[in-house]
This record gives sequence, C-alpha cells and structure tokens, in this order.
Amino acid sequence: MDALLNFLKQTGFYQFTVVDGGWKNLIMIGIACLLCYLAIGKKFEPLLLLPIAIGMLLTNLPGAGVFHEEIFAGGHINWEMLANEHGLLDILYLGVKLGIYPCLIFIGVGAMTDFGPLIANPKSLLLGAAAQIGIFATYAGAIALGFTGAEAGSIGIIGGADGPTAIFVTSILAPHLLGPIAVAAYSYMALVPVIQPPIMKLLTTEKERKITMTALRPVSKKEKIIFPIVIMIFVALLVPSAAALVGCLMFGNLLKECGVCERLSKTVQNELMNIVTVFLGLSVGATATAATFLSWGTIKIIVLGVLAFGVATAFGVLVAKLMNLFLPEGKKINPLIGSAGVSAVPMAARVSQKVGQEANPGNFLLMHAMGPNVAGVIGSAIAAGVLIALFG
Repeated sequence: MDALLNFLKQTGFYQFTVVDGGWKNLIMIGIACLLCYLAIGKKFEPLLLLPIAIGMLLTNLPGAGVFHEEIFAGGHINWEMLANEHGLLDILYLGVKLGIYPCLIFIGVGAMTDFGPLIANPKSLLLGAAAQIGIFATYAGAIALGFTGAEAGSIGIIGGADGPTAIFVTSILAPHLLGPIAVAAYSYMALVPVIQPPIMKLLTTEKERKITMTALRPVSKKEKIIFPIVIMIFVALLVPSAAALVGCLMFGNLLKECGVCERLSKTVQNELMNIVTVFLGLSVGATATAATFLSWGTIKIIVLGVLAFGVATAFGVLVAKLMNLFLPEGKKINPLIGSAGVSAVPMAARVSQKVGQEANPGNFLLMHAMGPNVAGVIGSAIAAGVLIALFG
C-alpha cells in the first residue's frame, strides 16, 4: 500500500493538486494545444510552431522534470546544478543559450537564399533597411511601457520578422522573455499575409499598385560568389557583434553559389536545417513556463509584436514612395515591394506579388520583391548586432 501511495504522489495528476499555481500549468497546457492546432490545422509556421508547442506542453506538465528554469536563472548557466540534475530540454536549451542553433539555422537559410535580385537592383537594399525602422520604433514603445533597454531591444527585434534572429538576441539580452518573444515572432511571421495587405493598400493608391517594373538584369556567377564574401567582411568590421549571424548566413550562401560544395549545400539546406529546427523549437518552447508566460508583460509583448510588423511594413512602403520622387518615369518602383523589406523570406515577397496582381493581373513583382526581402535578412542581422552591442 505504501508503494502504491508513493507512486500516486509522483503522478502529475496528484501534483496538480499540491503544486502552488497548478491552475496556471493547466492554462499553459491549453495554450500549447492551441498552438498545435494552429500549426497542424491552420498550417501557421508548422515546422517551428509545432516543436515550440510540444516543448511548451512538456515543460508545463508537473513532475515531468524535462526543464529546470532555475538552472538558467539570472541569465547565467548554473553548471553545478546542471551536472547534478537535468532534463532532456535542459541539455537542448544549451544550444539556444550559447547561440548555436540560430547561427546553424542561418547557414541553412543562406544556402536557400538567392541574392541575385538584390545584386541586380542594389536600390532594394534601402527598402530592406527601411523596414528595420520597425525594430527601433518598437524598442521606443517598449521603453515607454516600462521595459528595460535590453528587454525592449529583444522585443523590438520581432519587427525584423526573423525568428532565429529574435531568439539569438533574446537569449543574450533577455533570456527570461525568450518564450513569449519566440511565440510572438513566429506567430506573426505566419500572419504576414493577414497583417501586411491592409497596410499596403492603405498607404498606396491604385495607380501606384499598378506600376510595372522592367525585368532584372542577369547576375553572373562571379558576382554571386563575391557578394557574400564582401558582405561578410564589411558587416563584421562595421558591427562585430553581428559577425556570427551574418557570417553564417553568407557562408551558407557561398556553399550554394560556389558550385564546388554541392553535398555540403544540400546537407545544410535539409538534414542540418531540419535537425536544428526540431532542437530549437523544443528548447524555446520549454522556456514558456507558466510563471514566465502568464503575465502582463507577455500581453504587452504580443501587442508590441503587431506594432513592430505594422511599422516595418509601413516604412518599407513609404520609403519606396519617397524613392519614386527622384526616379524618372519608366524607372519607378512599385511601392508594394517595400513591404517585403521584412525578412520573412519568401512569404513577404509573395504577399507583394499577390497584392500587385490584384491591381494589375499582368504585374509580376515577385523577383523584384525578393531584393528587399533578402536585404531584410541582412538588415535584421545587423540590427541585432547593434542591439547586442548597445545592451549586451
């Protein structure tokens, strides 16, 4: 009988009744199930949202012991505690805490990215830079709501529409906010086709949306090989704290473009990318404990995340309109491609194409929008480096 009672006391069902705030764990389990539904039923960023949801589910099951928040309390790793008592997700989380997973994902992203449209139309770099204003506008908003500089920088990076970058910055500046920020970043990335079109249409006239753009010039293989090397050197010298992210991004792209590392290119695009995505999602989800996630701060982060995406989209469109004031007829930019300056690749570019074709069925903006889109990837990584340099 004693053995049976001891077994019953170790079950999660019993611990729900004795653990302080057990009802909060039930709420988090419900949120995790909702994210599972959004990932599977609605296909909202399923490749990462589903692992995040499962990590969130596991960490909020009383008695599971897969993640111990106290090991990483205060932004530092308690190695002695980790050696004596650890769960599976404690070990996986080290890849986030040490900045390994986001950089490995950037190698894969680089190998899947074509910088040709950006090289062919360097002006699109300005549109990618303009969209990053959303990051710093949201930073200011977060400061106004009472967040510290490091926390505000982590929240602002949501506006870059780049999940790995948001995780990388937050793991350094505000690890206690990693769960809410990761969920907000990936949820809003999935909602880009919903968030962006109303803003794009509000800020442009029908005539502007009908602007057609001439085909981009062909880009040589030599240009595509030189580009990542030059960007890697320039960014590392300009913002050394962004060297890891941008360096990995450009290394992955060079693997693809050089033509002599086909096996490595395929590996980082597929096997490496898939494995790291699973580990990253599970470990990030594990940080969304009831004590951390269920707070007014999380609600503020969710609201500021929408602001970040909205401002980034708006400034991309407005800067494109500003550029048109100085461009001759026949060379004008369709302002819709400015919204692709957020680095949700290639979703944001597809939204530009879709809205453009609604106004003019013969309009093909996809390749033109890819220029600002990939520029946004570089821009968000540079913005991340600036924030880390300021508050890290």
